[in-house]
Amino acid sequence: MNKKFLSLLLLAIPMLSFAQDLTMDEKIEAKFKPFADAVSSVVFYPISIVGIDVPIVVIILLLGALFFTLYFKFANIRLLGVAIRATNGKYDDIDHNSKDDISEEDVAGSDGDEVIQIKGVVGEVTHFQALTAALSATVGLGNIAGVAVAIAIGGPGATVWMILAGFLGMSTKLVEATLGVKYREVGPDGKIYGGPMYYLKKGLKEKNLGGLGKVLAGLYAVFVIGGSFGGGNMFQSNQAAAQFKQLFNLESGFVFGIIMAILVGVVIIGGIKRIGRVTEKIVPFMAIMFVGASLIILVMNLNIIPEAMVQIWNGAFKQTSVVGGLIGVMIVGFQRAAFSNEAGVGSASIAHAAVKTKFPASEGIVASIGPFVDTVIICTMTALVIVVTNLKSNLFTYGNLDAKSNVLLNATNQPINGVDLTSVAFDSAIPNFSILLTIAVILFAFSTMLSWSYYGIQGWTYLFGKSKIADITYKALFLVFVVIGASSSLGSVIEFSDAMIFAMVFPNIIGLLLLAPKVKSELSRYLKAIGHKNQN
Repeated sequence: MNKKFLSLLLLAIPMLSFAQDLTMDEKIEAKFKPFADAVSSVVFYPISIVGIDVPIVVIILLLGALFFTLYFKFANIRLLGVAIRATNGKYDDIDHNSKDDISEEDVAGSDGDEVIQIKGVVGEVTHFQALTAALSATVGLGNIAGVAVAIAIGGPGATVWMILAGFLGMSTKLVEATLGVKYREVGPDGKIYGGPMYYLKKGLKEKNLGGLGKVLAGLYAVFVIGGSFGGGNMFQSNQAAAQFKQLFNLESGFVFGIIMAILVGVVIIGGIKRIGRVTEKIVPFMAIMFVGASLIILVMNLNIIPEAMVQIWNGAFKQTSVVGGLIGVMIVGFQRAAFSNEAGVGSASIAHAAVKTKFPASEGIVASIGPFVDTVIICTMTALVIVVTNLKSNLFTYGNLDAKSNVLLNATNQPINGVDLTSVAFDSAIPNFSILLTIAVILFAFSTMLSWSYYGIQGWTYLFGKSKIADITYKALFLVFVVIGASSSLGSVIEFSDAMIFAMVFPNIIGLLLLAPKVKSELSRYLKAIGHKNQN
């Protein structure tokens, strides 16, 4: 273990001096900006709806989620109880006692990859660990910053559309995770390899679309690597460092980046098993801390909640608020924070693929809880706190922004961003909450980097092979980008990386639509195994 870690640090040292040289930022910006702008313009190509430009990727995500919700007859809501029980391990016995064994094709490799053939239960982590590993990549700055900006722009009514988007996203997650498990591969060392790369390639091959599957899988692998270095790494370490520097009045984030890189390195060397063990402790703690603080504020302001709820409901159905809600939630909130729950991006299916089960749909059902926790619960709590505290203290006026979309405070006309707006809202009710918020941001960033490192390594090994050299090379690069992100303000790099994350939507949604019948079959098989009624 120590030798591996030293190898990573030795590989990272040549680039650390680059991270210290902050004057390189402008050079990097100049090199990346034309390319980043070109990629971003394609991915976020706008379509005008009632006079409002909406990125086509947002429309694809929403239409896809709506289709899956209808196709599976609202399984996102209908099977929520099953999902909770499966997460708690209630149905784990059927993996060992069911006569429905895994066939060789369920774990067979493709293109000559050496894999082990297993009869029985395959996997590395439990249902709960897989869920928390996936949640650790989605519960983060989207819940803290993205929601604040969405409400500031779209008004209180944007909350309703955010909740609706969360419920629809549950259906997409169900499809992604089921396919992730169904088409995963198991290496000779027992490691699991899964995600969109594998179900695009293997699943579409079954439908006599092998050529299309290979192209889509290759594109997805490239996009997920780019997204892991940028939006899943540099952006996270940059925001965590920014909060840390602000709290302690520091100028440089380099030392913070080194410390963060060491902590991340210690965990990711152990692979998904160690990531699962860490995230199953961090994610519940993060959620309890943040939701707990929200509940304290709401209890302190019980008399205002009815007025806030009326404001939210009425605001959702005024035409200006509907448009504002779409802009605030779908564009600003979701776009700047990977659409909060990443339903449709496909990344979470990589973590869910490592679960211990022989019923793919069991993990699909468990995965559907993700958007419910991330968006319906945590994001809604944030929105409620902001609406309630704004009613009480008149902190800002909805829609009153500067040219850079920063919120302008009523008292000082000072522009602040999403994280700071949430901090101000919480501070107005709980003095010095900014300290807890800094801890939350660092934990959110840390856990997000853990999961995205696993997503990236899966794309990396898909392209470059399943070897120790490939594994160490990727992890070393990932740690370097942790330091660079904390030390710099690479706007164009982040813009490019965000575009890469959203580019993952295009190949992924195509595969999900084509393979939806496979998921329906797996869902029926699992519900039959657990004796659930209304299987269809």
